[in-house]
Order: sequence, then C-alpha cells, then structure tokens
Amino acid sequence: MESSGARAYIWGDWIPFPELYPMHSHSIEQWTHEHAFLGDRHDENERRTWFVVALTLIMMVGEIVAGSLFGSMALLADGWHMGTHAAALGIAAFAYRFARQHLGNAHFTFGTGKFGDLAAFSSAIILGLIAVQIAYESVLRLISPVPIVYGEAIAVAVLGLCVNLVSAWLLRDSHDHHHHGHDHGHGHAHDDDHDHDHHHHHHDNNLRAAYIHVMADAATSLLAIGALVVAMYSGWVWADPAVGLIGSVVIASWAFGLIKASGAVLLDVRADEKLERVIRARMEVGEDRVTDLHLWQVGPGHRAVLVSLVSDKPKQPAVYKKRLAGLKGLSHVTVEVETCPH
Repeated sequence: MESSGARAYIWGDWIPFPELYPMHSHSIEQWTHEHAFLGDRHDENERRTWFVVALTLIMMVGEIVAGSLFGSMALLADGWHMGTHAAALGIAAFAYRFARQHLGNAHFTFGTGKFGDLAAFSSAIILGLIAVQIAYESVLRLISPVPIVYGEAIAVAVLGLCVNLVSAWLLRDSHDHHHHGHDHGHGHAHDDDHDHDHHHHHHDNNLRAAYIHVMADAATSLLAIGALVVAMYSGWVWADPAVGLIGSVVIASWAFGLIKASGAVLLDVRADEKLERVIRARMEVGEDRVTDLHLWQVGPGHRAVLVSLVSDKPKQPAVYKKRLAGLKGLSHVTVEVETCPH
C-alpha cells in the first residue's frame, strides 16, 4: 500500500483515509461488553459451601480422634468417609472461588460461568464411586456378616445425620432466579415476558452437586439407623447390608442425574427448546428467515444465542437484537444477516 496525502492506493483505487478508518478517532466502548455469566447468588453460595466444608472437616477430625482414643472402628470408618465428602465439597468451593477470581480473564472466551458445571461433573463421578464402594461393602457383608456394635454404630449414624441435615439446610437452593441486567446495547435482555421453565434450566449445578453429596450422606445415615435398629431387635444381621445396597442405588441415580445435567452444559447441548422457538418466531418477521440458530448455556441462568438470517431487505443487526428484548436469561446475542441472492 502506497500513501499519497490523505489517500491510499488499494486494489487499483485511491481511497480517502476517512473511508478507510471512519471510526478511527471514536471510542468503541459502547459496543464492548464483559462476559460475566455467574449465577445471581454466586458469592452467597460460595460462602455457604466453604462453611459446610469447614463443618464437614471438623466432624471428620472429631470422629477420627474419638475413634482412635476410644478404639471405635465405627467412628474411624465414618470419619474417613466424611473426608471423601469434604474433598468433593472442597471441589465445589474452589470452583466458586476460581470462577470469581478469573471473572474478567479474557483467556476464557465466554467467561467462567461454566466452571461450576465442570466441578459438578467431577463431584458426580466421586458420588458414583461412593455408590459403588457402598454396594461392594454391602455385598461382602451379605456374604460374610461381621459383628456390629449396635449402640455405637447407631450413635455415629445419628451424629452424622444431624451434621448432614444442617449442611443440607445451608446448601438449600431457594430457586430465586432473578438475574442482573447487562444493558450494553448488544442484545442483552432480562425483562421477563417469556415464561419458560426457569426452575429446571436455572439451577446452579455446582451448588446442586454439594447439596446432593450431603443429602446422599444423610440418606445413608437415615437408612443405616433404620437397618441397625431392625437388626438389633430382630437379629436380622442381613438388614444392614441389604439397606446399604438400596442406598447405593439411590445415590447412583442421583449421581447419574447430576452427570447428565452438568455434562449437557459442558457439551453445549440445546439449552431450552421452548426459548429457541420463541427466538425463531420473533426473528422471522416479514421476509426475514432464520437459517441457523444456536442457543447454549454459559453460566447459571445465562444463555448465549447465535442467529443467522437471510432477507430480501436486510436490516442492521441491532434491529434484530431489539426483537429479543425482554427474554429473561438471554445474556449474549450475536446476529448475522445475509441478503437473499434471488
């Protein structure tokens, strides 16, 4: 390229610089935006998760110390079992922390909102392994029953149940899915005139994973108490391992559901078919036709959409983005428009 005064010679034509760089001296700040797609209650959920981690660790250390001092194998076993849950809950807590600390990191194309789903997927695998371990131990005890100190075992189960119920209360999901608005003029829309299934789609899978861990432990403790009481008064020693098998199936089903939900987010599975239909209906006005549409989740309660349109009389992308105003949870909109060649 050879320059001559205020013009440049490009592809055989002299083009004035203002036409080459019409926005060179203007700020583009109004067209830029952040990719902050964390859940509404991210900070609150992080604090609650760390508190439950601390509570679980205290319980774990207390049981291990008490078991060592009093020679109780039941306390020792449950203490190390609590350590497994503490590790899984720690994954959830660190996921919240990582997502928050790297919120503005451009290395993550669509932000860190899906990091919680990665942690949830990992926690679900751990939960599945716990189910397998419980099933294995139960089968061994059905084949070769072992003596049980019923009073001590019931006391440990009741203590564990109390701790897990407190933890579950702390990690409860209120399902209050209000979302922060992002008015950047590029298609973010949060006014709610689209009543689709928020309860199902706006879950924080990371919090759900932590909640399922403590609920699985609570269910195990509750089933164990019932089985131990029955075995103690009836002499049916097989009741405890039989109930253990039932518990392992329940926990495995929870783990599978969590793997399915978090895996869907990680693999960018269609986030909401009903919302897709609404978007398509709003976009296809007059001669405008949608040729491609991708809707995926980028964080708890946040979705991104990419829409391609073809039209005899194409308009500016901003016109099409305005058509999506008011769709709750639609946090990132990209529109491309082509002119129909015919």
